[in-house]
Amino acid sequence: MDPAFLALFVGAALASLFMAWVIGAGSSGATPFAPAVGANAIGTMRAALLVGVFGFAGAVTQGGNVSEAVGSGLVGGISLPVAGVILVLVLGAGLMAVGITTGIPIATAFTVTGAVIGVGLALGGTPVWAKYQQIAAVWALTPLVGGGLAFAIASVLPRPGAPERYCVAALAGLVGAVLANVRFSFLGAGGAPGTVRGLAQRALALDGIAWGVAITAGAALAVGAVVWWDVRRDEAGGLRRVLLALGSLVAFSAGGSQVGLAVGPLLPLLDEVGMVSATAVLVGGGLGMLAGSWTGAPRMIKSLAQDYSSLGPRRSISALVPSFLIAQLAVLLGVPVSFNEIVVSAIIGSGAAVGGRSAVGARKIGVTVGAWAGSFALSFALAYATAFLLL
Repeated sequence: MDPAFLALFVGAALASLFMAWVIGAGSSGATPFAPAVGANAIGTMRAALLVGVFGFAGAVTQGGNVSEAVGSGLVGGISLPVAGVILVLVLGAGLMAVGITTGIPIATAFTVTGAVIGVGLALGGTPVWAKYQQIAAVWALTPLVGGGLAFAIASVLPRPGAPERYCVAALAGLVGAVLANVRFSFLGAGGAPGTVRGLAQRALALDGIAWGVAITAGAALAVGAVVWWDVRRDEAGGLRRVLLALGSLVAFSAGGSQVGLAVGPLLPLLDEVGMVSATAVLVGGGLGMLAGSWTGAPRMIKSLAQDYSSLGPRRSISALVPSFLIAQLAVLLGVPVSFNEIVVSAIIGSGAAVGGRSAVGARKIGVTVGAWAGSFALSFALAYATAFLLL
């Protein structure tokens, strides 16, 4: 192997590790537990600890889809050179670092996606319009769907005719049904990607769609029954435990999605390196996110928990359920998605159901939306110009 290429690859790996740290300290490290911290269900430092652990687990077991999309699915006709990979990661991490120091939740997915497309097109690549349309649809619909679902759930939970032990149990059952069908990197036959539902069908020798539906329904009923029992015997404690479980699942989903933004650009280089596997890269990215969550996330957690909305446990649950569903859909599609956008939209929708505009910080929301809109354009422009002039 060319020593010069190896040196550049090591530089790219270090840039990827820094990007993973920034992601852990920023969006993926802050947003999953921000509603729980805002509801006083968990302290800031404990939330940072848990989100790091679950984010690492998600990165290792679910990080493949988004990593492949970022690495080779955004620009056709070329593979980014190692210098281009370094440029993408430095630009993305730099913009995210600005967000962390200012407390503004800049969207990681927007900055990295913009940088990859900008560098790729500047170097002669061709647009992948089908993927862009898919990404644009997810980005555009996330605030509407996530915020709308959170608003609807938060509007129902406080009603006298809708006791928490039933409503929250039904929501937990829905989450359990989805979780039974989430793809993990090692649950399929022969160690291939697969689901808990598929694993159960193979273990019990139950083939067919009908058995799959039955197992999914059984998982939903089991989870719902446990939550119903817990909330019925101890409402306050049960709601708190549901909230923490949902925060953990969202953190897990964040790891599976966000790690691809840090390590995805490295994957096309692995064939030339030859001694590093994709799994090892995912583990490295997960460790970087873990370190970022433990050391840098508390600032962003406080910002999101305090500035966007004042939520209790019920409204926080209302925010986290749609966040988990949207996050897992994005992982399944291999679409890089912003967890700032997902969770903040859900927090806004849930808070609006409580007290309308008075429950949501309008100025902070305006700054955040501006950061979302500008991060992709700025990243794309800087990446394109720099790559065109220097590479």
